[in-house]
Amino acid sequence: MKAFVLEYGELKMKEMEEPVAGPHDVVVALRTAGLNRRDLSIPKRVGNDKKALILGSDGAGVIEAIGEGVSRFQVGDEVIINPSLRWYDNSDAPPEGFDILGMPDHGTFAEKIALSEEQVEKKPEHLSWEEAGVFTLAALTGYRALFTKGQIKRGETLFIPGAGSGVATYLITFAKNVGARVIVTSRSEEKRKQARELGADLVLDTNSDWDEELKHETVDLVIDSVGEATFNRSLGVLKKGGRIVIFGATTDDNVDLDLRNFFYGQYQLIGTTMGSRQELHAVLDHVNNFGMRPVVDRTYTLDHAQSAFDYLKEGKQFGKVAIRL
Repeated sequence: MKAFVLEYGELKMKEMEEPVAGPHDVVVALRTAGLNRRDLSIPKRVGNDKKALILGSDGAGVIEAIGEGVSRFQVGDEVIINPSLRWYDNSDAPPEGFDILGMPDHGTFAEKIALSEEQVEKKPEHLSWEEAGVFTLAALTGYRALFTKGQIKRGETLFIPGAGSGVATYLITFAKNVGARVIVTSRSEEKRKQARELGADLVLDTNSDWDEELKHETVDLVIDSVGEATFNRSLGVLKKGGRIVIFGATTDDNVDLDLRNFFYGQYQLIGTTMGSRQELHAVLDHVNNFGMRPVVDRTYTLDHAQSAFDYLKEGKQFGKVAIRL
């Protein structure tokens, strides 16, 4: 089967053996997969001395085969992939054994994938294949950050630095669905326009004076994945006693923090990553109840996966990048 792999430090298309369903496994013939910023970082993390690894964490398709003992699905079922491996029940942090699909396990940038039946869920019927294929990782990350960790409430104000990422687009819609006010930033005029169309109440230029722009706002919760470039600016607009949730660092991992200012302000700093299967079930309920759809920016074929990587690396997307299989 065709797959997009990382092999000895090189990204390339390669013929790989078709997967076989073991006990309690299913083989999914993938229709679409979703690209995440995580995929961009894996080549540096893996190095140049590894055999072919199929990349990709998100995907959706049709069950083609089932192993002995599979009870939740049948051949022909339409499913989405849960990339949060072996994290079943909600907990304060992931359990021992937790990994994200696509490293070290083979991922979704291939025509087929075999994985435990515990790692697939029924595809929401109202989603297209492109929407379903980009759904899980970003939606689950955003849901846990906003609800489990951020504890957003109706009438509160959420501030998101950076409006264009897949997670940010989910955050905007999730928050508006439950009656929160949403403020976002972007350097791009086009992304600011798209954020307004998606439902953001106030959209700022990233280069503007946030303190001045938000002097009449009360920001209850910040969700930041940018890191060093925005952390202290975000903290500066957060109300005293407010919550700041961090799920990534697309700029620098390290920040300078004025501890005295922090503890006098009695801020709450909360880390999060991905989420449990229990939370994914809550995400699916939310999406089905609200008829919510992911924002898909562009779709590439598997043969043009490298172009999809290059596009995501430029950071020009608003929403998710899909790969059609």
